[in-house]
Amino acid sequence: MKATGIVRKVDELGRIVLPIEMRRTLDIAERDALEIYVDGSSVILKKYKPSCIFCDATKDITIFKGKNICPKCMKELKSL
Repeated sequence: MKATGIVRKVDELGRIVLPIEMRRTLDIAERDALEIYVDGSSVILKKYKPSCIFCDATKDITIFKGKNICPKCMKELKSL
C-alpha cells in the first residue's frame, strides 16, 4: 500500500471526501460506484467494475435476472 499523506475527517453522516487529484489519478468520476473492502483494520475502496458471476470477465457484461453474465458464459448456458 502506498501512503499519500492525505488525511480527511469523517463528517457527522459518516462521509469522507476523496480529493480531486486522487479521483483524477484513479479515473473516479461523480456517481461512479466504489466497492468497500475490509482487510483487518483497513478499509479499502475500489472502483466497481461489474464482472461475470461465473468467470469474472469484465468485458461486455449483460445483466440477466439481477446477475452479471459475460457473452461466453451466456452462450454456454444456452447450449445446456
